[in-house]
Amino acid sequence: MQKCELTGKGKQYGSNVSFSQRHTKKVWKPNLQTKTIIVEGRKVTMKISTQAIRTLKKKGLLTT
Repeated sequence: MQKCELTGKGKQYGSNVSFSQRHTKKVWKPNLQTKTIIVEGRKVTMKISTQAIRTLKKKGLLTT
């Protein structure tokens, strides 16, 4: 399933609108990456979004 395990960010639904104003269904999926994070001394592999990775790097909790 396309969902960030840390933030809960998931799929978003909407419509493509052409020049003639026809609406077709569209799905936007989050950019998920598999990362290994050290939590309480243990290595945990998680699927997290790239925005979450940026936030963890900014806070100093991720070192790669």
